[in-house]
Amino acid sequence: MAADVEFFWDPICPWAWITSRWVARVASQRDLEVDWRFICLRLLNEDKDYATDFPAGYPEIHGSGQKLLRVAASIRDAEGPGAMADLYTQFGGDVHVRRRRNELTGDFAAGFPDYLRSVGIDERHIAAANDERWDEVLRAEKDEALSRTGPDVGTPIISFTKDGVTQSFFGPVISEVPSPERSLALWDAVWEVATFPGFAELKRSLRNAPQLATSLD
Repeated sequence: MAADVEFFWDPICPWAWITSRWVARVASQRDLEVDWRFICLRLLNEDKDYATDFPAGYPEIHGSGQKLLRVAASIRDAEGPGAMADLYTQFGGDVHVRRRRNELTGDFAAGFPDYLRSVGIDERHIAAANDERWDEVLRAEKDEALSRTGPDVGTPIISFTKDGVTQSFFGPVISEVPSPERSLALWDAVWEVATFPGFAELKRSLRNAPQLATSLD
């Protein structure tokens, strides 16, 4: 049976992180089942030239997300998808709120084993950070997400299932986590739009900076 919501995430993306905290807040209030799945930005952009298409440092930034997702894939393989919600909260909170991203990018080549040990990752999963065999899992999940939305999108991608029919979209991209009451109002609006079979796109390019400091409040 499909989950109520599938959320495709990369732990390094601040926009996915903000949206994920909104989804988690709604899920706890509405008793929704969320399947936290993977979409790796490094693999999503593997055909691009990082030297010309991204600012300096992005190979390490996106690559750190890829290595964290390899670890997540190893843990999911051993423990099941139920472990992913807390793991994403840990990784995302460290990267975006507790300002530990430099620990990852600074120890990128080694796969940041000290960081992983510090957050309680079992030793058997630590080597997965540098194990490219897990990229097969990440690539398959990325391809599945894009098969639902079409190309030229990023993260987050969310799939909504209503009456046995699944509709998937990139976004919503939001810059702050709404209050509990506003979270439900926004969810109901997005749900109605997302589950309408004929809906394709709603977008504006203007946005505020992501409000990360309060995203765990």
